[in-house]
Amino acid sequence: MTETSETTVRKLVIIGAGPAGWTAALYASRAGVVPLVFEGEMGQLAQTTGIENYPGFPSGALEEYLTSAIDPDRLMLLPPHEGDHVTGPELVELMRAQALAAGAEVITESIQSVDLNSTPFVLNDSAGNTFRASAVIVATGASARYLGLASEERFKNRGVSACAVCDGALPRFRDKPVCVIGGGDAAVEEAVYLARFASKVYLVHRRDTLRASAAAASRVLHNPKIEILWNRVPLEVLGDDASGVTGAVLKSTVGEEPITIAVTGFFLGIGHQPNVGFLGGQLKLTSSGTIERPIPFQTKTSIPGVFAAGDVADDHYRQAVIAAASGAMAALDAQQYLVSTGLL
Repeated sequence: MTETSETTVRKLVIIGAGPAGWTAALYASRAGVVPLVFEGEMGQLAQTTGIENYPGFPSGALEEYLTSAIDPDRLMLLPPHEGDHVTGPELVELMRAQALAAGAEVITESIQSVDLNSTPFVLNDSAGNTFRASAVIVATGASARYLGLASEERFKNRGVSACAVCDGALPRFRDKPVCVIGGGDAAVEEAVYLARFASKVYLVHRRDTLRASAAAASRVLHNPKIEILWNRVPLEVLGDDASGVTGAVLKSTVGEEPITIAVTGFFLGIGHQPNVGFLGGQLKLTSSGTIERPIPFQTKTSIPGVFAAGDVADDHYRQAVIAAASGAMAALDAQQYLVSTGLL
């Protein structure tokens, strides 16, 4: 399955194994293109707990379905199922199983570097193997920016979150106080969204003015459920094993005493970093660092034969269902490319 010869050219290689990558693999496999998927490291979805906003998984008893749908050897590697909703790791595993059943092949390595200057493209993986491909789909996602606090790491997925839309409606946060860290458009949007569910939202900003646009800032300033804590930065996330996050200690940036706020949610609104480092600057990026897709509603990039899907090319929505849809688009675009070049 792991063909590493310099003379072997795969028709399609998919880099990344989140909802975009696995959906691309499914569509490509069903079109008669046997894609090779590099799983790489665990993405954001695989680190998410209960998922309520992905279609096809209503609340209810899922354990019997998961047991029948996922290979037992893979199932035992997943965290125990909890709650009424499918979890991120479970959803990714179900996507993986469906793509492999359709014919996709997988290598559990990440791509470390690529040469996209000529075709076939050259890809080097983390095990030191070299592959060549006629077409490539980049679906490596984006990594949320965190503060780097030890206490923040301890409570990830137990009150600490980098996606309000993903997690904000969960019972843990409903009708309870939460905080959002940041002062740009992303943080403001998170705060406004959370105000729909939380009893109170603290927006914690290190400066005395917001960096968000005037229109976005106005929505925060005029929302009675949102209180801005100016000139403050997190010092520690408070909590315990039973309850998860219970509060946060905020230090002052202007010499005042630290304060403690009681919250059940600690949301990061300081942006995401697209996972594009391995590309070595060979693809054009947007001003926000995502891969540029110059033709609207298509997944083509600045290099013919290279396509981008999911959060690595999306700085706006960043939702699993949208990533999956763009994975299908990328597979269709790649198939069309391979046909037009006589490679399929």
